[in-house]
Amino acid sequence: MPESAPSGLSDNGAGALAYITFIPAILFLVMPPYNQSPYVRFHSWQSIFFNIGAFALYVVLAILGRIPFLGLLVIPLMLVLDLGLFILWLVVVLKAVNGQRFMIPIIGALAETQASK
Repeated sequence: MPESAPSGLSDNGAGALAYITFIPAILFLVMPPYNQSPYVRFHSWQSIFFNIGAFALYVVLAILGRIPFLGLLVIPLMLVLDLGLFILWLVVVLKAVNGQRFMIPIIGALAETQASK
């Protein structure tokens, strides 16, 4: 008799999936059994804060880009920011898949506080 496959995602899979967008992160915070796992809660909160921070940076740079001559400096800065955020996102996803809690500076502490509530 073959063994039945376990239902649902592992904590590592759910933690990594939380970084895809903020939608799975929010779902994991409200859906049992994921909302009882401190590991999944941490990665969900960190994903939400990461997305909020990235959005805020883009808004600030978009506003600065409208200023004459300053826009010429903002375009290369946005490209570097895109690359940096992508690399950081890749690191946190890979760490989550491997079962590690990689704390992004400032954001990680906020996520840890929220996950422990």
